[in-house]
Amino acid sequence: MSNHQADRITVALIFGGVSSEHDVSCLTAGGVTRAIDSERFDVVGIGITPSGRWVQVPLADMRAMEVVDDRLPRLDEGRPEASVFRGTNGGGRVATLDGDRLSDVHDFDVAFALLHGPFGEDGTIQGLFEMLGIRYVGSGVAASANGMDKDIMKRQLMGAGLSVSPWVTITKAAWDANPGRLLDKCSADLSFPLYVKPARAGSSMGISRVTGPADLPAAIHAAQQHDPKVLVEEGLVGVREIELSVLGVTGGRPRVSIAGEILVHTDDAFYDYEAKYTPDERVTLQIPADVSPALLSRMQRVAATAFNSLDCEGLARVDLFVTEDDDVVVNEINTMPGFTRTSMYPSLWAASGLAYPDLIAALVQLALERPMGLR
Repeated sequence: MSNHQADRITVALIFGGVSSEHDVSCLTAGGVTRAIDSERFDVVGIGITPSGRWVQVPLADMRAMEVVDDRLPRLDEGRPEASVFRGTNGGGRVATLDGDRLSDVHDFDVAFALLHGPFGEDGTIQGLFEMLGIRYVGSGVAASANGMDKDIMKRQLMGAGLSVSPWVTITKAAWDANPGRLLDKCSADLSFPLYVKPARAGSSMGISRVTGPADLPAAIHAAQQHDPKVLVEEGLVGVREIELSVLGVTGGRPRVSIAGEILVHTDDAFYDYEAKYTPDERVTLQIPADVSPALLSRMQRVAATAFNSLDCEGLARVDLFVTEDDDVVVNEINTMPGFTRTSMYPSLWAASGLAYPDLIAALVQLALERPMGLR
């Protein structure tokens, strides 16, 4: 093996998954595959089909994963099944199962899970990597799990002294026992409009905007299709929606990008699933956001505090509300933000001077530098 070959890093991109965000994950994988620096990295594609089968995916197929005719990409079930094993020196190995034999065996140095939503972004696959001793990009088990659950996330953010919007949590057991009491509590404790959302879903899946009590039961039912645990959150009126990207630093304070703003052009629109991943004239993204240097600095401090309060590692996108009085309220933190061409996370870093390929390289390097096990 040449010195050039020996210095190359093999990255396993793991994508798809069994959550309702399968298609978004495939879109993210396509974006990362096209952007990664092929002079520095080799890539192994590992997909998880909607039914939960692990498969190897050729790079040509991954590069082709884009939005076509407003349709998101999706893994088919026809590929032969594969499995991931412990490797050496913190790496892993993937092989296709061929009867009682293994074929198409590939070793990799680090895993980059591009999985969104439950059974991926929520600490589950991070736990698998920890058990197998495989290095991986991004936050660990606890930070991923807590970042996925908006109820727990809000509690941790409040514990760090950060402002969050008022909310009511509705579990399935409580809803089944006495839905009327919960509806009354939402109307009494919160001011309309309300946003009803699954507690553990992302990409704005299952979110409804509710302007009065009559529409609340249907919105809760819609959110429960994605998660039995639901948040009913007070919609702050007259606020700006600002997002910042955060990048971990080994042994230091995380880096925070410039700010971007989500501009909503109609009264009834919000940054929903369609607006994030397909063209939508109701919503546009402005980078950089038109904010004063003092406000930007304050928002960057809030984003770094939010990142640290959940013990995040590697990457996260922090979503904020800014009131008319320039008060900063944390909406949420996303420990696996999208990497699509329309996604805020890489766009904010590009506008901050960190190009897409270099951002991916920085994340891989952070994973390689991180100690294994408890830290």
